[in-house]
Amino acid sequence: EHSEMIAGTLDYATALFDQATIERQRGYLLALLRAMVADAQQPVGRIELLSSAERTYLLEELNRTAAPYAEQQCIHELFEAQVRKAPDAVAVIDADERLSYGELNARANRLAHHLIGRGVRPDQPVAICLERSPAMVVGLLAILKAGGAYLPLDPAYPSARLRQVLDDAAPRLLLADAAGRAALGAEALADVSVVDLEAATPAWAQLPASDLDLRALGLSSRHLAYVIYTSGSTGTPRGVMVEHAQVVRLFEATQNWYGFTEHDVWCLFHSISFDFSVWELWGALRYGGRLLLVPSRVARSAYDFHDLICKSGVTVLNQTPSAFKALIDVECQRRGRNHLRYVIFGGEALEPSILNPWYAKHSDRAPQLINMYGITETTVHVTYRLLDQSDTSNSGSPIGKRIGDLRLYLLDGFGAPVPFGAVGELYIGGAGVARGYLNRPELTAERFVADPFSGEVGARMYRSGDLARYLPDGNLAFLGRNDDQVKIRGFRIEPGEIAARLCEHEWVRDAVVVAREDRAGEPRLVAYVVC
Repeated sequence: EHSEMIAGTLDYATALFDQATIERQRGYLLALLRAMVADAQQPVGRIELLSSAERTYLLEELNRTAAPYAEQQCIHELFEAQVRKAPDAVAVIDADERLSYGELNARANRLAHHLIGRGVRPDQPVAICLERSPAMVVGLLAILKAGGAYLPLDPAYPSARLRQVLDDAAPRLLLADAAGRAALGAEALADVSVVDLEAATPAWAQLPASDLDLRALGLSSRHLAYVIYTSGSTGTPRGVMVEHAQVVRLFEATQNWYGFTEHDVWCLFHSISFDFSVWELWGALRYGGRLLLVPSRVARSAYDFHDLICKSGVTVLNQTPSAFKALIDVECQRRGRNHLRYVIFGGEALEPSILNPWYAKHSDRAPQLINMYGITETTVHVTYRLLDQSDTSNSGSPIGKRIGDLRLYLLDGFGAPVPFGAVGELYIGGAGVARGYLNRPELTAERFVADPFSGEVGARMYRSGDLARYLPDGNLAFLGRNDDQVKIRGFRIEPGEIAARLCEHEWVRDAVVVAREDRAGEPRLVAYVVC
């Protein structure tokens, strides 16, 4: 105290904070004091701490979107352009079988004509449940060419889960093989018309192999491309509806970073029920590259998978961090030479320290390691971060900067932007935001909300439930969830869903499910029950 005044000074550790950060903190403190003087009764959480300059920086300068990308085309049209460009180029590799772009296109066209005859129309989900094979790729393409939206069902998933998805989506048509029919069971198949893709003499064998006319089908890029189901906290999975335009712009908006070409070899490593497969599958076929189908047994063996990568000349590898950790161990033990240009992480949080053994053997640029945070509801990827060896000494999961046609906001519980560097819930707006949840209007309204910051009429943003903060360089760091949801090996899991299923058992009165690490540091689910 100095007579009628109160004076103050701030001391700070320069080893921990830079001056700009402390200047912002001083501004927040002054804003708080002024608000207290103006109205001592107002709730603290409602006080506006941000200056107009910082608010503009967070909401506008960090979110200047690039010019809109062309959205007039559908995914399969981009594939068809590659067919015209190089019909004899190899499109799909499955063990010793190779399928050219021309052959793949012809097979898909014949099947598409058949599907149209079976009543497939735009925005109509068509289920597909097959083991990983060229027939699966043909089926996915045919559904799109017929105007439908593919509803992927992995026969390796629990039968009860598959039937739950089938009941919720209620597709009229199912494309299946023997494994798919066995996984679903006779009872589930009784309510859906099945197209057998293993038929010795398929009904569509003599149908036209020519491309279909989108205008005649009434199909546009704003129609659905796929519906992928994610976990739900109430025990009910929810189907995310994604349009062609949202997938097409994903590749347009990221191509300046990657420069994918027809010379790239991609792995289809992940299940088609996991949206990382959208990036793998259409990334290869969009740019005229080769799509290598990784058998399920190989995907489960880091040794076999490493051999496949080296022998097949894979250049683009997409991995969850936990899967890549096992691959690092093999890479360090063996001398097999890989041809990778990119290793792209996604599906779960990356702890950069796991990359130390990799960088001990490889440079920062050969191959390039990239972390891409993403969500099914915002079309696979949201951010991009080129990693280097210095990242391994940093804690937390760096997820980088947004894809150019998206908008990112870190908001507090009242929907207001948090100060730069503070933790907030991540909201995503822009061209990648999905249409919503299939048959779930209430949940859609809860999670896909109006974007009050964009200035565009009807703009929406997705409330992710993920926590993040801005680092001093303007990159984002992922900090976990604001609820109980977890990700294990890329699978988004609501522990509450599993607890709800456990409580259905007559011997279980209550249950709690949590994610814990085993002795090897690998995450796993553990359930505790009260009998």
